[in-house]
Amino acid sequence: MNQPFEVNLEAGKNYYWCTCGLSKKNPFCDGSHKDSDTGKKSHSFTCDSAKKVWLCCCKETKNPPYCDGSHKKLCENE
Repeated sequence: MNQPFEVNLEAGKNYYWCTCGLSKKNPFCDGSHKDSDTGKKSHSFTCDSAKKVWLCCCKETKNPPYCDGSHKKLCENE
């Protein structure tokens, strides 16, 4: 799936964004990278304030974990 995920983040909560694309809880990490020897690890982040955001699912964003529209370029190449 190359579309971003719309999520509501809580202020002060720690989140772990999946970077390998194998998580069953995408866009959040479930530890799947550990079983698959991807060489990747989760990206941890904390939200300063409660807000709705779009998290990247294509894993090509230049502003992890937030979507920057990179998925649109992937769709054009398919």
